[in-house]
Amino acid sequence: MSLIEQLKFDDNGLIPAITRDVDNGQVLMMAYMNAEAVEKTLKTGKVHYFSRSRRKLWMKGETSGHVQTVREIRFDCDEDCLLIDVEQQGAACHTGHRSCFYRCWQDDAAETVGGKAADPMQAYAREDILDAVYHVIQERRRNPSEKSYVASLFGKGLDKILGKIGEEATETAVAGKGGDKDQVVYETADLFFHTLVLLGYYDIPPERIYDELRRRFGMSGIEEKQSRTK
Repeated sequence: MSLIEQLKFDDNGLIPAITRDVDNGQVLMMAYMNAEAVEKTLKTGKVHYFSRSRRKLWMKGETSGHVQTVREIRFDCDEDCLLIDVEQQGAACHTGHRSCFYRCWQDDAAETVGGKAADPMQAYAREDILDAVYHVIQERRRNPSEKSYVASLFGKGLDKILGKIGEEATETAVAGKGGDKDQVVYETADLFFHTLVLLGYYDIPPERIYDELRRRFGMSGIEEKQSRTK
């Protein structure tokens, strides 16, 4: 019997996987795997996961270079959870921390334990700047500070975020009418940024937008509209 046949996946075809550092036993992260992710992990020796938000298979480190090399795979007594020991390159967490569990709850407040092992912007921005900015936005949302513009937007609520998008869309249109290319670039960047804040509000990663654009690619506008009415 293969490992995949041995495991009990949930109704969505997923199984939780806890990953830890083989050298010191530190828990690095928890994510989900489907059968294909388990198969790819066994075949390549590099840990693959299934992203529930992006709804796709991904290899840890494919963007950042922070790959996880498998040293041992265990499963629990109920056969519905994996424990994977790995050699971790760089940081396991997209925030740049060695472990995703870098916050400790003490005295009714969250305290950060340890510094960052990598600069997340350097790790992710090389491949996908929109995704990198999105992750920073989510970090500001989860750990707000008085100096954070993003935190202030989330604090003021959805209407404020939508208002900023409307404002930036108008300014982009005015820049387009003015014909100054540098101004068009500047205003479009503002529009993209505030749209990413909206995506963060709904926990929609940019990859979901990429997938929708891929679905539409090669269709005429008429065909695309018809595809949504079927």
